[in-house]
This record gives sequence, structure tokens and C-alpha cells, in this order.
Amino acid sequence: MLMTKQRQPAIRTLRGWAINVLNEAGAIRECEKHGWMQDRADPHARERAFDIARRDPPADVSRQEAEAAVRDVLDSIGDTCPECPSD
Repeated sequence: MLMTKQRQPAIRTLRGWAINVLNEAGAIRECEKHGWMQDRADPHARERAFDIARRDPPADVSRQEAEAAVRDVLDSIGDTCPECPSD
């Protein structure tokens, strides 16, 4: 029986890895119209992202560096899209 395995996206930077972890954990989302990352402000999703960073950091990256990368991404994005009109 032929079985295929879904390929993981190629992550080239630590920041890209952190964005991917946050997205998979549900801590961030993308603006449907403009593509900007938005913080969902979900504390449980954030904690899942930090757990992933501690448990499974990228090769040659310490747990502390992985956790710091996730924190840096969270600190760099807001909860609204800068291009969407405010209500």
C-alpha cells in the first residue's frame, strides 16, 4: 500500500519557525483581506505555542532561544490589522 506523508513547510529562519508555531497553536491569525498577522489574545493558545517551543525547538536552537523567538513575534504584532478601517 502506497502511503504519503504531508510535508512540513520549509522554515528558513527562527522567526519564521516561531510564526509557524504560533499559527499552528492558534495564537495568531492572518487578516483575510490584507495578510497581516494578528494576535488572537488567547492565553491558552499562547501557552500551547510556548510548550511547543520548549518541547520541540528547531535543530541547533536552545529551548530558551526558541521560547524567546515566540515571545519576540508576539511582542511585534498587534490584535488589529493596520490596513483595515477601525470601527
